[in-house]
Amino acid sequence: MSQPLTLAPMLRKLELWTALNTADQAAVLPLPHIIRRVRAHEFIVREDDRPRHSCLLLSGFAFRHKIAGNGGRQIFSIHMRGDIVDLHNSMLRRADHNVQALTDVEAAFIPVAAIDDLVVSHPAVAKAMWYDTLVDAAIFREWTLNVGRRDARTRMAHMLCEFALRLHVAGLGERMNYTLPMTQEQLGDALALTTVHVNRMLRSLEKDGFIERTQRSVRIVDFQLLSRIGDFDARYLHLEQAERDETTIGTGS
Repeated sequence: MSQPLTLAPMLRKLELWTALNTADQAAVLPLPHIIRRVRAHEFIVREDDRPRHSCLLLSGFAFRHKIAGNGGRQIFSIHMRGDIVDLHNSMLRRADHNVQALTDVEAAFIPVAAIDDLVVSHPAVAKAMWYDTLVDAAIFREWTLNVGRRDARTRMAHMLCEFALRLHVAGLGERMNYTLPMTQEQLGDALALTTVHVNRMLRSLEKDGFIERTQRSVRIVDFQLLSRIGDFDARYLHLEQAERDETTIGTGS
Protein backbone atom coordinates (compact mmCIF):
# COMPACT_ATOMS: atom_id res chain seq x y z
CA MET A 1 0.00 0.00 0.00
CA SER A 2 1.34 3.44 -0.93
CA GLN A 3 2.11 5.96 1.79
CA PRO A 4 1.48 9.74 1.71
CA LEU A 5 5.19 10.51 1.24
CA THR A 6 5.97 7.75 -1.26
CA LEU A 7 6.58 10.33 -3.99
CA ALA A 8 8.86 12.48 -1.80
CA PRO A 9 11.97 11.41 -3.80
CA MET A 10 10.29 12.74 -6.94
CA LEU A 11 9.54 16.04 -5.26
CA ARG A 12 13.09 16.31 -3.96
CA LYS A 13 14.48 15.71 -7.45
CA LEU A 14 12.18 18.26 -9.09
CA GLU A 15 13.13 20.86 -6.49
CA LEU A 16 16.75 20.54 -7.52
CA TRP A 17 15.73 22.22 -10.78
CA THR A 18 13.25 24.89 -9.74
CA ALA A 19 11.49 26.21 -6.63
CA LEU A 20 8.05 24.73 -6.03
CA ASN A 21 5.55 26.47 -3.78
CA THR A 22 3.29 24.80 -1.24
CA ALA A 23 0.51 24.27 -3.78
CA ASP A 24 2.92 22.64 -6.26
CA GLN A 25 4.28 20.35 -3.57
CA ALA A 26 0.78 19.43 -2.45
CA ALA A 27 -0.11 18.52 -6.04
CA VAL A 28 2.90 16.24 -6.58
CA LEU A 29 2.78 14.13 -3.41
CA PRO A 30 -0.77 12.72 -3.78
CA LEU A 31 -0.44 11.74 -7.45
CA PRO A 32 -2.12 8.35 -8.01
CA HIS A 33 0.39 5.53 -8.26
CA ILE A 34 0.95 1.82 -7.89
CA ILE A 35 4.07 0.48 -6.20
CA ARG A 36 5.71 -2.45 -7.93
CA ARG A 37 8.85 -4.44 -7.30
CA VAL A 38 10.86 -5.27 -10.40
CA ARG A 39 13.61 -7.86 -10.29
CA ALA A 40 17.06 -7.27 -11.73
CA HIS A 41 17.13 -7.69 -15.54
CA GLU A 42 13.35 -7.40 -15.90
CA PHE A 43 12.10 -4.80 -18.39
CA ILE A 44 10.23 -1.76 -17.13
CA VAL A 45 9.54 -0.59 -20.68
CA ARG A 46 10.32 -2.30 -23.98
CA GLU A 47 10.99 -0.54 -27.25
CA ASP A 48 7.71 -0.01 -29.19
CA ASP A 49 5.61 -0.23 -26.04
CA ARG A 50 2.94 2.44 -25.52
CA PRO A 51 3.51 3.27 -21.84
CA ARG A 52 0.50 4.35 -19.84
CA HIS A 53 2.55 5.06 -16.71
CA SER A 54 5.71 6.94 -15.81
CA CYS A 55 8.04 5.11 -13.46
CA LEU A 56 9.58 6.81 -10.42
CA LEU A 57 12.47 4.86 -8.90
CA LEU A 58 12.13 4.49 -5.14
CA SER A 59 15.08 2.13 -4.69
CA GLY A 60 17.55 0.27 -6.86
CA PHE A 61 18.98 1.16 -10.27
CA ALA A 62 17.67 1.04 -13.84
CA PHE A 63 19.21 1.75 -17.23
CA ARG A 64 18.22 2.85 -20.72
CA HIS A 65 19.53 0.95 -23.72
CA LYS A 66 18.98 -0.11 -27.31
CA ILE A 67 19.89 -3.31 -29.11
CA ALA A 68 21.63 -3.14 -32.49
CA GLY A 69 20.75 -5.45 -35.37
CA ASN A 70 23.81 -7.58 -34.60
CA GLY A 71 22.64 -8.11 -31.00
CA GLY A 72 25.03 -5.64 -29.42
CA ARG A 73 23.69 -3.52 -26.57
CA GLN A 74 24.47 0.15 -25.94
CA ILE A 75 23.62 1.55 -22.51
CA PHE A 76 22.80 5.27 -22.63
CA SER A 77 22.19 6.16 -18.99
CA ILE A 78 21.90 4.84 -15.44
CA HIS A 79 19.06 5.91 -13.16
CA MET A 80 18.67 5.86 -9.40
CA ARG A 81 16.31 6.85 -6.60
CA GLY A 82 14.21 9.92 -7.42
CA ASP A 83 14.58 9.59 -11.20
CA ILE A 84 11.47 9.46 -13.40
CA VAL A 85 13.04 6.99 -15.76
CA ASP A 86 10.52 6.87 -18.61
CA LEU A 87 9.13 10.39 -18.75
CA HIS A 88 10.47 10.56 -22.33
CA ASN A 89 8.57 7.47 -23.44
CA SER A 90 5.37 8.57 -21.75
CA MET A 91 5.44 11.97 -23.47
CA LEU A 92 6.36 10.52 -26.88
CA ARG A 93 3.56 7.91 -26.52
CA ARG A 94 5.69 5.15 -28.07
CA ALA A 95 8.90 3.90 -26.49
CA ASP A 96 11.93 4.21 -28.78
CA HIS A 97 14.29 2.46 -26.37
CA ASN A 98 14.28 -0.03 -23.51
CA VAL A 99 14.25 0.69 -19.79
CA GLN A 100 15.45 -2.26 -17.72
CA ALA A 101 16.11 -2.93 -14.04
CA LEU A 102 19.83 -3.03 -13.32
CA THR A 103 19.26 -4.29 -9.77
CA ASP A 104 16.12 -5.23 -7.87
CA VAL A 105 13.95 -2.12 -8.05
CA GLU A 106 11.00 -0.69 -6.17
CA ALA A 107 9.12 1.83 -8.28
CA ALA A 108 5.98 3.92 -8.25
CA PHE A 109 4.04 3.80 -11.52
CA ILE A 110 2.13 7.04 -12.09
CA PRO A 111 -0.56 7.24 -14.82
CA VAL A 112 0.49 9.40 -17.74
CA ALA A 113 -2.91 11.08 -17.66
CA ALA A 114 -2.30 12.22 -14.08
CA ILE A 115 1.05 13.75 -15.07
CA ASP A 116 -0.58 15.49 -18.04
CA ASP A 117 -3.15 17.05 -15.72
CA LEU A 118 -0.44 18.04 -13.24
CA VAL A 119 1.72 19.91 -15.74
CA VAL A 120 -1.27 21.77 -17.17
CA SER A 121 -2.45 22.97 -13.76
CA HIS A 122 0.98 23.63 -12.23
CA PRO A 123 3.39 25.37 -14.64
CA ALA A 124 6.27 25.33 -12.15
CA VAL A 125 6.08 21.52 -11.96
CA ALA A 126 5.96 21.38 -15.76
CA LYS A 127 9.09 23.55 -15.88
CA ALA A 128 10.87 21.27 -13.39
CA MET A 129 9.96 18.15 -15.42
CA TRP A 130 11.10 19.86 -18.61
CA TYR A 131 14.37 20.77 -16.91
CA ASP A 132 14.73 17.15 -15.80
CA THR A 133 14.48 15.89 -19.38
CA LEU A 134 16.97 18.56 -20.50
CA VAL A 135 19.49 17.37 -17.91
CA ASP A 136 18.97 13.80 -19.10
CA ALA A 137 19.81 15.05 -22.60
CA ALA A 138 22.93 16.80 -21.30
CA ILE A 139 24.11 13.57 -19.69
CA PHE A 140 23.38 11.69 -22.92
CA ARG A 141 25.54 14.16 -24.88
CA GLU A 142 28.40 13.70 -22.41
CA TRP A 143 28.16 9.92 -22.66
CA THR A 144 28.21 10.22 -26.47
CA LEU A 145 31.38 12.31 -26.26
CA ASN A 146 32.82 9.78 -23.84
CA VAL A 147 32.46 6.78 -26.15
CA GLY A 148 33.12 8.75 -29.34
CA ARG A 149 36.22 10.80 -28.55
CA ARG A 150 37.87 9.66 -25.30
CA ASP A 151 40.23 6.75 -24.90
CA ALA A 152 39.36 3.76 -22.73
CA ARG A 153 41.20 4.91 -19.60
CA THR A 154 39.63 8.37 -19.79
CA ARG A 155 36.15 6.88 -20.31
CA MET A 156 36.47 4.74 -17.22
CA ALA A 157 37.78 7.56 -15.02
CA HIS A 158 34.97 9.81 -16.26
CA MET A 159 32.31 7.22 -15.43
CA LEU A 160 33.71 6.72 -11.92
CA CYS A 161 33.65 10.47 -11.29
CA GLU A 162 30.06 10.81 -12.48
CA PHE A 163 28.90 7.99 -10.23
CA ALA A 164 30.68 9.54 -7.25
CA LEU A 165 28.75 12.80 -7.62
CA ARG A 166 25.36 11.40 -8.62
CA LEU A 167 25.29 8.74 -5.90
CA HIS A 168 26.33 11.29 -3.29
CA VAL A 169 23.65 13.80 -4.33
CA ALA A 170 21.04 11.01 -4.26
CA GLY A 171 22.18 9.99 -0.77
CA LEU A 172 23.33 6.57 -1.98
CA GLY A 173 27.08 6.76 -1.44
CA GLU A 174 29.83 8.51 0.43
CA ARG A 175 31.77 11.25 -1.24
CA MET A 176 34.86 9.18 -1.92
CA ASN A 177 33.60 5.64 -1.38
CA TYR A 178 30.62 3.94 -3.00
CA THR A 179 29.33 0.66 -4.38
CA LEU A 180 29.39 0.49 -8.16
CA PRO A 181 25.97 -0.81 -9.26
CA MET A 182 27.20 -2.22 -12.58
CA THR A 183 29.00 -5.40 -13.57
CA GLN A 184 32.05 -5.17 -15.81
CA GLU A 185 29.93 -6.42 -18.72
CA GLN A 186 27.42 -3.62 -18.14
CA LEU A 187 30.23 -1.07 -17.85
CA GLY A 188 31.48 -2.34 -21.18
CA ASP A 189 28.08 -1.79 -22.78
CA ALA A 190 28.01 1.76 -21.40
CA LEU A 191 31.60 2.58 -22.40
CA ALA A 192 31.72 0.66 -25.70
CA LEU A 193 34.51 -1.56 -24.38
CA THR A 194 34.93 -5.31 -24.06
CA THR A 195 34.73 -6.84 -20.60
CA VAL A 196 38.44 -7.64 -20.80
CA HIS A 197 39.24 -4.00 -21.61
CA VAL A 198 37.04 -2.77 -18.74
CA ASN A 199 38.89 -5.01 -16.31
CA ARG A 200 42.23 -3.82 -17.67
CA MET A 201 41.30 -0.13 -17.26
CA LEU A 202 40.05 -0.63 -13.68
CA ARG A 203 43.24 -2.46 -12.77
CA SER A 204 45.31 0.27 -14.42
CA LEU A 205 43.62 3.03 -12.40
CA GLU A 206 44.02 0.96 -9.25
CA LYS A 207 47.66 0.13 -9.94
CA ASP A 208 48.49 3.81 -10.45
CA GLY A 209 46.88 4.66 -7.10
CA PHE A 210 43.89 6.67 -8.34
CA ILE A 211 41.27 4.26 -6.98
CA GLU A 212 41.03 1.33 -4.59
CA ARG A 213 38.60 -1.56 -5.14
CA THR A 214 37.06 -4.37 -3.10
CA GLN A 215 34.65 -6.41 -5.20
CA ARG A 216 32.29 -3.66 -6.45
CA SER A 217 33.30 -1.12 -3.82
CA VAL A 218 35.23 1.84 -5.22
CA ARG A 219 37.26 4.32 -3.20
CA ILE A 220 38.55 7.36 -5.05
CA VAL A 221 41.90 8.37 -3.61
CA ASP A 222 42.01 11.86 -5.14
CA PHE A 223 38.87 13.09 -6.88
CA GLN A 224 40.44 16.14 -8.52
CA LEU A 225 43.23 14.04 -10.00
CA LEU A 226 40.79 11.38 -11.26
CA SER A 227 38.70 14.21 -12.76
CA ARG A 228 41.71 15.42 -14.75
CA ILE A 229 42.45 11.90 -15.96
CA GLY A 230 38.78 11.46 -16.92
CA ASP A 231 38.38 14.88 -18.59
CA PHE A 232 35.47 15.27 -16.16
CA ASP A 233 33.67 18.58 -15.68
CA ALA A 234 30.56 18.30 -13.50
CA ARG A 235 28.77 21.23 -15.16
CA TYR A 236 26.90 18.92 -17.55
CA LEU A 237 25.08 17.44 -14.53
CA HIS A 238 23.67 20.90 -13.80
CA LEU A 239 23.87 20.28 -10.07
CA GLU A 240 25.13 23.24 -8.10
CA GLN A 241 25.48 21.00 -5.05
CA ALA A 242 27.41 18.44 -7.07
CA GLU A 243 29.81 21.10 -8.29
CA ARG A 244 30.48 22.13 -4.68
CA ASP A 245 31.09 18.49 -3.83
CA GLU A 246 33.58 18.18 -6.67
CA THR A 247 35.56 21.03 -5.12
CA THR A 248 35.47 19.66 -1.57
CA ILE A 249 35.77 15.90 -1.95
CA GLY A 250 39.22 16.12 -3.43
CA THR A 251 40.40 17.91 -0.29
CA GLY A 252 38.69 15.49 2.10
CA SER A 253 36.56 18.25 3.68
